[in-house]
Amino acid sequence: MEQRSFDRLGRTASVVGLGTWQLGADWGDVSEDDALAILDAAVASGVTFIDTADVYGDGRSEKLIGAYTAGRPGGQLFVATKLGRRGPQDPSAFTLDNFRAWTDRSRANLGVETLDLVQLHCPPTAVFHKGEVYDALDTLVEEKRVAGYGVSVETCDEALAAIARPGVASVQIILNPFRRKPLERVLPAAREKGVAIIARVPLASGLLSGRYRHDSVFAADDHRTYNRNGESFDVGETFSGVDFHTGVEAAEAFAALAPEGATPAQTALRWIVQQPGVTTVIPGARTVDQARANSAAADLPELDAGTLTALAELYDARIRPQVHHRW
Repeated sequence: MEQRSFDRLGRTASVVGLGTWQLGADWGDVSEDDALAILDAAVASGVTFIDTADVYGDGRSEKLIGAYTAGRPGGQLFVATKLGRRGPQDPSAFTLDNFRAWTDRSRANLGVETLDLVQLHCPPTAVFHKGEVYDALDTLVEEKRVAGYGVSVETCDEALAAIARPGVASVQIILNPFRRKPLERVLPAAREKGVAIIARVPLASGLLSGRYRHDSVFAADDHRTYNRNGESFDVGETFSGVDFHTGVEAAEAFAALAPEGATPAQTALRWIVQQPGVTTVIPGARTVDQARANSAAADLPELDAGTLTALAELYDARIRPQVHHRW
């Protein structure tokens, strides 16, 4: 699979990675055996970049990844985790002492001395403007607790604030054919500064798979049930902030534009990876077949100009009026 550069870390990552929120069982139950099989299928398909967080299943996702990578020494896999949501969402909680404690827990969960990449996990906006936060992250690098650091953001303005900081190696942001605003300023700024872009929620929580209908039901412990209107965290994390019923209708039109030989999900992933400035995209997978299909998107031909135009027109007609002013 194509590898792209994290310039500020001197490392590369597969253009299609694996997001592992679901391995924490936060999207419904995923057994340990299934989780390890998903990891194995992704890696066998060429994935080298795995994204997790300390709060996914309260550490379960990190521990499963640690168990998987323990049998694969040599640093072939690039594992990124996140910190900052274990404590109160108050800017005053983002201190060096807390960062040390949180990263020590992640190091233990993942079974490593040095974390490949740690990311601020969508903290309060004020955190992105606090110089002492970046100083603390620099200290983690000096202490070899982490090899580098980045941020995961909710808004384009947060991304731009982080990109301006010289130590930030990566920005993780929601980007997909139904969430295009980062194309305007964030991706060009990141390219100019050598900051990697990690595209998350690439399928709009599954909407872009084309599998959902207006009467689709999700498990009670699935965020697509309990956070549909932003009840538990930012609404943008669920269906990319698109109203579910609007999204279903738009997704049906999106599916009709998928090129021959590509599924709607693969079309969405292919669209993301051909956006200038994207380093890697991190779809989740709940089955081995999904992991393999996601990885195969990297080998698809680039979407042609006609398809790109049709996708842009679909966004402008169905999605932009609802969400473009946000984030």
